Amino acid sequence: MKLDILAIGSHPDDVELGCGATLAKEVANGKKVGIIDLTRGELGTRGTAETRDEEAFNSAKILGVHARTNMRFADGFFKNDKEHQIEMIKMIRFYRPEIVICNAIDDRHIDHGKGSQLVSDACFLSGLRKIETVHKDESSIQEAWRPKTVYHYIQWRDIEPDIVVDVSGFMDKKMESVLAYKTQFFNPKSGEPETPISSKNFTDSIEYRARNFGRLVGVEHAEGFTVERYPAVDSLFDLK
Repeated sequence: MKLDILAIGSHPDDVELGCGATLAKEVANGKKVGIIDLTRGELGTRGTAETRDEEAFNSAKILGVHARTNMRFADGFFKNDKEHQIEMIKMIRFYRPEIVICNAIDDRHIDHGKGSQLVSDACFLSGLRKIETVHKDESSIQEAWRPKTVYHYIQWRDIEPDIVVDVSGFMDKKMESVLAYKTQFFNPKSGEPETPISSKNFTDSIEYRARNFGRLVGVEHAEGFTVERYPAVDSLFDLK
């Protein structure tokens, strides 16, 4: 299946938190969107790998994405090495996305920056035809494919974005997809240990960050991204 956008996160819920509203908007605009989770989040303090699997499935249905898969890399211990790059190249060539969106370039959780660089490197290497790969669902050598651009969403740390996307009207869908991860986020009835993302303050911060990005560009809500090359427009009038 060829996708327009492939969003990738080190853990289930990374994508929803980082760019859920953007994905919901693009799905509504008729784009084909997919999600890849690198790990099952099995080292997470709350919930289990099995509950995260179920939550990721439910969240994907809420966003309306066309595909979601999990690489089952080792949570906390996967590496940006040849073995993992080859597996990512297979997926990039399988889905042939025009745009890849992945983890923040630097963040509190060690898997985020690591996953960001792994995906970025794999996107480049995927365009080299002398690297031969075969996807498990295909019988022939895959054709080289390099996405047109790679964007990085913003996570725990307040990284200054290079671009922001107007997601007004899609924050409710984003929040619904985030809160599908019932084991992970604020629940006053939960008896599980508190974590940095289980507080009401964190849940509230998802909304007020989007409102702040929106305020700065004159819209209700926006999501921010960093880029790997200069963003280009045909005309100054393309900018809001």
